[in-house]
Amino acid sequence: MSKHSTSEIIREIDRLRAEIRHHDHLYYVLDRPEITDFEYDKLLKRLAGLEREHPELVTPDSPTQRVGGAPSPTFAQVTHRVPMLSLDNTYSENEMKEWFVRVQKALRTDSFSFVMELKIDGVSANLTYENGILVRGATRGDGATGEDVTPNIKSIRAIPLRLNCKVPPQFFEVRGEVYINKEDFGLLNRRMADSGEAQFANPRNAAAGSLRQKMAQVTAGRPLKFFVHSYGSIEGGVPFETHQGFLRFCESCGLRPTQHAEAGQTFEDLVAFRRRYETEREELPYEIDGIVVKVNSLSEQRLLGFTARSPRWAVACKFPARQATTKVTAIRVQVGRTGILTPVADLEPVEVGGVTITRATLHNFDEIKRLDVRVGDTVLVERAGDVIPKVAQVITEKRTHHEKIFHVPTHCPACGGPVTRQKEEEVAWRCLNPSCPAQIERGLAHFASRMAMDIEGMGRSVIEQLVEKKLVTDFADIYDLKTEALLGLELFGEKKAQNLLSAITLSKKRPLHNLLFALGIHHVGEKAAEVLAERFGNIDKLMNATVEDIMRIYEMGQVIAEAVASFFAQEAVRTLIARLKAHGINMDEPRKEARAEGKLSGKVFVFTGELSSFSRPEAENKVKERGGHPASSVSKKTDFVVAGDNPGSKLKKANSLGVAVITENEFLEMIK
Repeated sequence: MSKHSTSEIIREIDRLRAEIRHHDHLYYVLDRPEITDFEYDKLLKRLAGLEREHPELVTPDSPTQRVGGAPSPTFAQVTHRVPMLSLDNTYSENEMKEWFVRVQKALRTDSFSFVMELKIDGVSANLTYENGILVRGATRGDGATGEDVTPNIKSIRAIPLRLNCKVPPQFFEVRGEVYINKEDFGLLNRRMADSGEAQFANPRNAAAGSLRQKMAQVTAGRPLKFFVHSYGSIEGGVPFETHQGFLRFCESCGLRPTQHAEAGQTFEDLVAFRRRYETEREELPYEIDGIVVKVNSLSEQRLLGFTARSPRWAVACKFPARQATTKVTAIRVQVGRTGILTPVADLEPVEVGGVTITRATLHNFDEIKRLDVRVGDTVLVERAGDVIPKVAQVITEKRTHHEKIFHVPTHCPACGGPVTRQKEEEVAWRCLNPSCPAQIERGLAHFASRMAMDIEGMGRSVIEQLVEKKLVTDFADIYDLKTEALLGLELFGEKKAQNLLSAITLSKKRPLHNLLFALGIHHVGEKAAEVLAERFGNIDKLMNATVEDIMRIYEMGQVIAEAVASFFAQEAVRTLIARLKAHGINMDEPRKEARAEGKLSGKVFVFTGELSSFSRPEAENKVKERGGHPASSVSKKTDFVVAGDNPGSKLKKANSLGVAVITENEFLEMIK
């Protein structure tokens, strides 16, 4: 970049920042993207590259500064300049009328303007902007004092790091709600379940837990959104005189105001708005638990003032609770398709939100312990939106001392195999038996997939029929299939049956790494399966390997090593392997030609950034061919980091660890 003047570089950086902010606003605030993710990433990489070369030009409001920093052991305390008071709640139209009449009397008028908003079920946050730059983000806390979660707030892309207004206030304390959409919440919980982590009980808990993460990178990976609904303090001129004006001002600054806000003049307007959204709440993308009403005029708000704990000019009108009490008649354990065990409470039938509920999720065994749920307990169950009914609370006052404590099962209820969790800090307990009936359908689909045993013709519909007719109960049964059995399946004729049997026979010759991947060992993907097969050579050596043996391989950490050793320690797995052997399944990995000795022998390489001479996989193959080891992450074991254009965080880590960093041209010289 030395050929460009400093002024040219500054102009380019400013241009990139403005363009990225523009696209952030379109995507995260207006839901109206104009470019692809790939094009956006190119802009961000270009900016990051310039800032790396010119660190003196990095500013706190740059789009590259959203996520970073070491984990915070504790959150510092923040005193809100203006307390974040809670709202008074009303639960009926009569109580709403009482508030309305009180405001009429205080203002000495029969008619006043107010704004009605949806009460989003999220977690409150307070943002502080100084001269338009976001300097602090804090939780509500006790209303007077909150926790400083600035790095986490900055990771939420719906929150601008710089206000997009010509003359921003000198000081602006903005308040709003951090929340998660219903659809995103479902996807997040499925992701948590697949990785063996605790699932969140509801979107609000997910938002609160995500906002208080010690690592901002974790928060950045959660689908958090943000709505502005009020402000605490503003200095440097107030450019609005009404609450509606405040919402419009926020929108002009790039802050997303609360949606579906409407003005009203009469009590009938208020009742109609509340009734409409009580009916339509299921159609909204996010959870709401009521509406909020605010006097529109700021001068009238000041006239009405505050009580000790809430403003007189605003009130929350809550919807009827979707809760009911009932008894737990039993606690059953379901086995999911990934082997995770999930406890479910059977209930005495009870109506909640117009639906009769007979069971509710308990999420995981830690949740049972936290709630102290016992068979026979009287419990509070709740249902919200499309979320599965859940046990929210145990009413211990109603215990009779005849309730039964539930214990985590030691064996899978579906197959009788042992259950385990990989680490003490993991929440999920799972059955590791690949032949478990509860997992077999999904397991068969994976076993037959292209990157596993590649059995062409064994798709979902075929597998469903094979399982339903009990023709296949584990992987080994595939190799017992005969023409007569296949002809009994829908849409199967002689030719189709023969084609499938031929594909099954052909799969017997696949190398060991295909089989290891096909078995569905927890944490073992395609690459790990290939490394294990290449290192041990045959199934017997791997089955008898200890955790320490596996960890001696560079690419294998303790989590994978323990998962593999636990898997092969099961009697059911050893029986399955013996049956597969008896069917003639290949249990060996073909020996590769001896690698060339030279500069790369035994050396560990990590690639970062964009390479111009070849793709990342091609570069890694060059290393393998010359006796080296390509790796995906930088550690003290790394010998060289090859940095291409726009390198990522791996370069920074290499520098911090003192690992040698070379250019692509230097790497090309090494492999000549």
